[in-house]
Amino acid sequence: MASTTSTRDSGLMDVLVPIFQQKTGYVLKPVYVGSGAAITMGLQGNADVLFVHSPPTEVSFMQTGYGINRKLVMHNDYIIVGPPSDPAGIKRMTVATDALKKISDARINFYSRGDNSGTDALEKSLWAKLGITVRDGAATNPGWYIEGGAGTGMLTLLQIASEKKGYTITDRATYVANKAVLGLDILVEGDPLLLNIYHVIQVNQSMYPNIKINTAGAKAFSDFMTDPATQDIIAKYGVDKYGQPLFFPDAGKTEASLGSQ
Repeated sequence: MASTTSTRDSGLMDVLVPIFQQKTGYVLKPVYVGSGAAITMGLQGNADVLFVHSPPTEVSFMQTGYGINRKLVMHNDYIIVGPPSDPAGIKRMTVATDALKKISDARINFYSRGDNSGTDALEKSLWAKLGITVRDGAATNPGWYIEGGAGTGMLTLLQIASEKKGYTITDRATYVANKAVLGLDILVEGDPLLLNIYHVIQVNQSMYPNIKINTAGAKAFSDFMTDPATQDIIAKYGVDKYGQPLFFPDAGKTEASLGSQ
């Protein structure tokens, strides 16, 4: 299974993987990378199933025939976090692009994943709405726009932003699960553009005549993630430890019903 780092850094997969293995008898080998890298693993036939959160890239993967049975699993949201002193003055703003404009106008360090992950793609789409062009690894990026790069992961980038007293965009689950070790506050939340949706996708064996895809195992994982019992675990995950759920289960729903753009 190739999956986004947020499913690991939130602790969710630490709970789900043993249950999946016990229920099905399959041994799951998770590889946690950005969603873009996870989907690339699928394209290369190096994964049997994907658990990712980059809808535009997922749709392209499906349209080219490399993925089958894309299923909605859960959602949470993205948030803009930064130092408690909030030098850009964005606290309690509700329009993400307005907040990013204030950060850019103030030329205060903003930290980006820079790794084509789902978070990275969402963040760059917001800058594009402002007419600010930023690209992974580009020398033309503004000086205040600092990339972690491939392999950084969300938690590591949060730690960097915390140490350097800068801003970043993160999924809520990774932040909440690690808030105690971060010097960052939630400053902007609630914009519909910050919706964060996770799907499970099986890799299509018919596209790989010379590679063995574990189709049965992939289907078992897909079925497990959308099973009512698993969805109930997802709904409750985080409540006892953090006082709030970190994800909201969505099996059987549509993206439109979640208000996705």
